[in-house]
Amino acid sequence: MHTDSLIFNLIKEMMRKKGWMDLPADGVSMYPLIRKGDICRFVPCERSMIKKGDIILFQASGGGLVAHRLLKTISNHNQVDYLFKGDTNLGLDEPVSYEKIVGKLTSIQKGKRAIEATNVSVFLWCRLILFCPFMSVLLRTYLNNKEAKEL
Repeated sequence: MHTDSLIFNLIKEMMRKKGWMDLPADGVSMYPLIRKGDICRFVPCERSMIKKGDIILFQASGGGLVAHRLLKTISNHNQVDYLFKGDTNLGLDEPVSYEKIVGKLTSIQKGKRAIEATNVSVFLWCRLILFCPFMSVLLRTYLNNKEAKEL
């Protein structure tokens, strides 16, 4: 069994037993809502709990764990797949089956401050990202310029 698959199965089992899991954020794909080092809490979720705009932790095709926003679901021959995208990413992730979903984001710990996924500011940010796709281009441009200045 591949190491990534072992870790994936271990995390799913731990989350099922504990009811939640805290994981540190890495990367900038969900910037500015989630920044590197923020602690993200995920809970197991049934299919019926997953809705457009939710941030879902899943196993990507490369084997690693990714937390991105659900943009839409697609049906293919009696199977439902989920399409995700990071807020600053310009393209969609590959379709994800329910079996690869680990959990749903419930809160973000930013230092001493916790932000619930149900917070009005998180809701408004979600709507902005979903209904103004050009925001991803602006955010990506900002991050690329920021990175270039740091070099």
